[in-house]
Amino acid sequence: MVERWPIVGMGAICSLGSTARETFDALCAGRSGLAPIRGFTTDWYTSDSLFEIDDRDDSKDRPGRATGFLLSVIAEALTDAGLSDDLGDVPVLVGTGLRELRSVELWRGSGAAVTPAELHFGAAVRSRFGAWDTHTFSNACSASLYALSLATDLLSAGEADTVVVAGTDSITESMFGVADRVQSIPPDAVRPFDRERRGTILGEGAAAVVLRREPGTGGSPRGWVRGVEVNCDAHHPTAPEAGSIAGAMRAAHQRAGVTPADIDLVMLHGTGTIANDLGEALAMREVYGEDLARPVCTAMKSMTGHTSGASGLHSLITALQSMDAGRVVPVPTLEKPIDEMSGFRLAREQAVPVDARLAQINAFGFGGINAVTVVEGNR
Repeated sequence: MVERWPIVGMGAICSLGSTARETFDALCAGRSGLAPIRGFTTDWYTSDSLFEIDDRDDSKDRPGRATGFLLSVIAEALTDAGLSDDLGDVPVLVGTGLRELRSVELWRGSGAAVTPAELHFGAAVRSRFGAWDTHTFSNACSASLYALSLATDLLSAGEADTVVVAGTDSITESMFGVADRVQSIPPDAVRPFDRERRGTILGEGAAAVVLRREPGTGGSPRGWVRGVEVNCDAHHPTAPEAGSIAGAMRAAHQRAGVTPADIDLVMLHGTGTIANDLGEALAMREVYGEDLARPVCTAMKSMTGHTSGASGLHSLITALQSMDAGRVVPVPTLEKPIDEMSGFRLAREQAVPVDARLAQINAFGFGGINAVTVVEGNR
């Protein structure tokens, strides 16, 4: 028997919107959150644009922004679920790439007042929501789906009736500096699966969902988690291994009790980098085979940038909204698809209508940490 877990609440913030609904509407409109850098000087770098959240009152950066994003989306998800802000013993699982590293940079560089406790998401979640069972996982770009996998384990084992899963990241200058040096010709946009893609651009954001063992009495759930698979091949620090990605997809399908022919929508990881896009395309071709043209595929990082630890849940929430609204967000920067994408059914210039019930979400992180989720809509 295949288990499924109801998603009863969700929240999101990124460069396009301060709520899940605002973000989805902007995505459907094909808007981009790319803007001139606000958080630090560009004098030392070749790139001058990022997908930042515009939440600063002046030109100065401030510590604690990743934590602020996190608290905002948890609050939104709890309200959406009709639950109290007092979480008590409800587990809160947080995925992240860089935690509060930007706060450390500001402390070291400008003497910003930062205490050790303020670097721990758990302390802030405990203070704001009274939650004492908190855990943070720094698993790069697959972190929030990794946390989702652990949440389903807790529910399946009967260790919890409700779990809050979240992901959050703010852009750090050190990570931006590394990307800027690696990408000597800075990309002017994130172009997933395009022949002219030059690399990814960092984005900020957070996302959260509330899972339960049973839907409860607060109305219909937003959707259902049917299965999550995580593997780690340690193939290379950054380059993906297509075979391991394909293995994660197959295992997720098996957990969910589905086949490729059942999937209606795929939220591709789609970073816009040479190696990652190629590896993902090859894995999709291997798994889907003759059903490759069956699902509609999209890649939202073209409009939000790479939101790192939040990116998996961002895609999951977008998938649920897409299935509910009957429209799939586009990839407006995709003009010349690579040969490996031949045969895919791609949403490109504008949002496309779709009658979808099942969606697959891909998230692949540094070191070969691959996570794939299958979710069911509530239409």
